[in-house]
Amino acid sequence: MSETPQVYVIHENGIWVEPLRARFHERRIPFAEWFLDRGILDLRQAPPPGIFYNRMSASSHTRDHRFAAEYTGAVLAWLARHGRTVVNGERALALEVSKVAQYQALDRFGITSPETLAVVGRENIPEAADRLGYPLILKHNRAGKGLGVRLFLSAAALDEHLSSGDFLEPVDGITLVQRYIKAPAPFITRVEFVGGRFLYAVRVDTSQGFELCPADACNVDAPGLADVCPADAPSAKFQIIKDFDHPLLPQWQAFLKANDIGIAGIEFIVDEKGRTFTYDVNTNTNYNPDAEAIDGRSGMDTIAAYLGGLLKKEYPAAARERVPA
Repeated sequence: MSETPQVYVIHENGIWVEPLRARFHERRIPFAEWFLDRGILDLRQAPPPGIFYNRMSASSHTRDHRFAAEYTGAVLAWLARHGRTVVNGERALALEVSKVAQYQALDRFGITSPETLAVVGRENIPEAADRLGYPLILKHNRAGKGLGVRLFLSAAALDEHLSSGDFLEPVDGITLVQRYIKAPAPFITRVEFVGGRFLYAVRVDTSQGFELCPADACNVDAPGLADVCPADAPSAKFQIIKDFDHPLLPQWQAFLKANDIGIAGIEFIVDEKGRTFTYDVNTNTNYNPDAEAIDGRSGMDTIAAYLGGLLKKEYPAAARERVPA
């Protein structure tokens, strides 16, 4: 391990890190990447000096990295033991991989989430659905990208789905049965925070469904897009909102601070009565390049500047080093 202090990016998807790499190079911030899928963590050794940014994703298991999140949890515990500065630490990871934990944590700050029942066992889903009532949605407790989200208007439709090959078992065994929130228009809002501070809000068109990363198109089946990074896929689905403000901004920021989350996107939906429901906290946030090009603000550049600032503050000499070629 290098003894030269630098920014370490913990992740399991190199494609998602590409925009951040470019920003580090542009700002001449020394950095390295820790791709955590499998390996050896020697607890007898101390971590290298530096600033550590955790970008482990709840959807890592969908890329054949089944235990990447668990491995990251071990690494974050090791870093904490040695007093390293970690952006999105152990608590952030715990909330990233459990929507149940997210909702309970949000509730402590008076932030309302949709009514939800957590179910273990496919056979128990119909009873949970009867308790909640229709319409409802099923979703995975640990997912990402909207995986497993399905809308059901009746018990008959749900029973047909559960008895078919389309039902996807969640990786942690927990299926969420959740109240469907009907919005006046088919969109949700994602509020981005860097360093715990509000960056911008983006309106996301959901008219074609929820199985997408709200920060990018994920439309890689379109002609010419099969081999590109989803975060680079062109899309008109995303529009950064000018002069966004919301009464929940102070509560969202207080929630992030209390849960050791420095960088995140928080998603909410507003129903026909004007009530706001916060339904997801993404601590592995990405950004849509088309929307940012129109708006002029860059999430990844803001992240690079924030991490570089932490490095400069803690290791002034190292921050002046040249980035690797």
